[in-house]
Amino acid sequence: MTTQQAKNHHVGEWASIRATSPEIAEAIFEVANYDEKLAEEIWAQQGNDEVLFRAFDKTDKDVLTWDNKVVERKNV
Repeated sequence: MTTQQAKNHHVGEWASIRATSPEIAEAIFEVANYDEKLAEEIWAQQGNDEVLFRAFDKTDKDVLTWDNKVVERKNV
């Protein structure tokens, strides 16, 4: 479920450009308090535990992607 703040920041498009699952992108923006510069920094780190916990809480999927890298629920 996409929040209004996420829509305002075009999170889906942002995720697509970065080959990242929308759930991870939305979680990144939540952790960054919707600060796009901070979101970009978090994304570049590729592996923030808080982001991954939030992302998997948003879905039933067992696999998400972060910059074309597979992240499995069982490893979080």
